[in-house]
Amino acid sequence: MFEGLFPALVTPFEGDRVNTAALKRLVQDLINKGADGLVPLGTTGEAPTLSAAERDQVVAACVEVAGGRLPVIAGTGTNDTRATIERTRRAAELGAAAALVICPYYNKPTQEGLYRHFMAVADASPLPLVLYNIPGRTSVNLLPATLERLCAHERIAAIKEASGNLDQISETVLRCGEHMTVLAGDDSLILPTLAVGGRGAISAAACVIPAELKQVMKYFFTGQVLDAAQLHLRLWPLLKMLFIETNPIAVKEALNRMGYSVGDVRLPLAPLQESNQAALVQEMQRHGLIRE
Repeated sequence: MFEGLFPALVTPFEGDRVNTAALKRLVQDLINKGADGLVPLGTTGEAPTLSAAERDQVVAACVEVAGGRLPVIAGTGTNDTRATIERTRRAAELGAAAALVICPYYNKPTQEGLYRHFMAVADASPLPLVLYNIPGRTSVNLLPATLERLCAHERIAAIKEASGNLDQISETVLRCGEHMTVLAGDDSLILPTLAVGGRGAISAAACVIPAELKQVMKYFFTGQVLDAAQLHLRLWPLLKMLFIETNPIAVKEALNRMGYSVGDVRLPLAPLQESNQAALVQEMQRHGLIRE
């Protein structure tokens, strides 16, 4: 279930409302282009700005379009263990196949606190869990030694590793790779993560270039490593451009320019600055994503 390319979905908006029609269109296109699963309600989905009803709406729409063909991994993590458990149970009720659970943010728990948090969620969860380590967002780093304690739990199946530290990713694979799947969480590090034993990626850029990122993985897993590296390097400037401002600002701008009508980001995020719009457009044109 947890190997391959998993687009981290944007949440389309039309004014103040979730645009379900735009979400369903995007999801269907991503499925057609080879996505192995769908990840709504993560960082890219602006989950902290969504109401409970909107979260339900997003998960239900993804489950409907997926139709059992591929898993929906719903973001359910918060900085409150009880709320995380409640959201995880709700995601199961809506038909999600797994839950993405971020490290608690703002609270700054110790490694022992992280361990107890994830164990409590796993003990209560009806779903397998993909843990989500992204220190740049949470101010805490889920260390490999702590993951080694966690990965024995039958409900803890994978880790989205977005520490940006290849040494840490390597140690995680070494300690935990036989018990859980390691997924790249930084789009520019997908190929390096595969090279040290990762099995896929949860990727915001996969909303924009799913077929190309899937091809990188195909090359790598079929032994065409030089081809994988060449394609990675060709895509690398675009991958960096898609994160020129806080995710998902540039990803949404790119999707809008590609005709997906995903709308603006919600406050406190702001639309892409004009100077960065020009650079993004130029890079998208270079890759044939939009016409000149």
